Amino acid sequence: MTMFDRARRAVEARPRAAFRHLLPHAFAVPRRRAPAKRPLSLALQGGGSFGAFTWGVLDRLLEDDAVALDMVSGVSAGAVNAVLLADGLAEGGPAAARARLERFWRRVSGAGALARMGHAVAGSAALALAFSARLMSPYQFNPLGLNPLREILAEEVDFARLRRASPLRLLIGATAVKDGRLRLFRTEEITLEAVLASACLPQLHHAVEIEGEWYWDGGFSANPPLRPLVLDSKADDVMLVQITPEAQKGMPYLLHDITRRMNQITFNGPLQREMEALADLTEACSRERYFRSRLCRKLQRLRLHRIAAEDAVEGLQQASAMAVGWPFLARLKEGGRKAAADWAARLAREDG
Repeated sequence: MTMFDRARRAVEARPRAAFRHLLPHAFAVPRRRAPAKRPLSLALQGGGSFGAFTWGVLDRLLEDDAVALDMVSGVSAGAVNAVLLADGLAEGGPAAARARLERFWRRVSGAGALARMGHAVAGSAALALAFSARLMSPYQFNPLGLNPLREILAEEVDFARLRRASPLRLLIGATAVKDGRLRLFRTEEITLEAVLASACLPQLHHAVEIEGEWYWDGGFSANPPLRPLVLDSKADDVMLVQITPEAQKGMPYLLHDITRRMNQITFNGPLQREMEALADLTEACSRERYFRSRLCRKLQRLRLHRIAAEDAVEGLQQASAMAVGWPFLARLKEGGRKAAADWAARLAREDG
């Protein structure tokens, strides 16, 4: 059972007040006929090259005339996909956004680097960097702070246009080094540095300075920002795209398997806490004195959806988020497209 399912069950199992028949569960999916365009907000998890799965989800959603995207939150690879999506839409609509996403991921594969998403080049260079990272800090083995992702994003995203004319509202998360708190960058605040901060793993990359504060990967504090998205979104439907595997079969014994599992637990932890917090908010709304608040009315209408890469891509639990070979990225993309298509079909049946 996933953390999403556990959170939903926790909400549904909690006792309600006398008026509970009036208050649908926050995670339930009530049957109702959808409007011509369904407003939808997206929460995009980070996870290195697994972000190509999210690319596939976005690619399919951009083909769907029944969906109107409202707001997108993300960290790390999720933040990268979010700004590519928004700036592509600002430039030329869905077709331009789809082309922008594909061009970016092809460039990443061609360059063999996901440096700011927390990953190194493939092959012998990756092994050398991984070995160096265990012995030295990035300020020692990469004193100049070289970063291939910086160049790619600078060329692919017009950040001035994004801040001025994004058709989507954005929430990009980074973690403050000083106190470990989440810093949210909203649409008008998003710069190249903000996205690089959101994707900065401290074992591999220099911290990113913004307005006198230093930041690391947003996945340490929110992966992705879910509660702020739910509270700020104008859409009743919110989709979580989860790309870091949650489940693990068997016990890892080899060092690289243990490290991979530790990373999965570390970067899914903030999401689990977000889900638990939403469940707690829903429980609070079951008390009559809170029933009429704006927050409770919002939770009453919420329909929370989830697409998980581990459910759609075989063997993802054992795969490396360092892998950037094109066949692997293309497989992730197709898995994301199919998962999004299946979700849209299920929703159409429910609303029909």
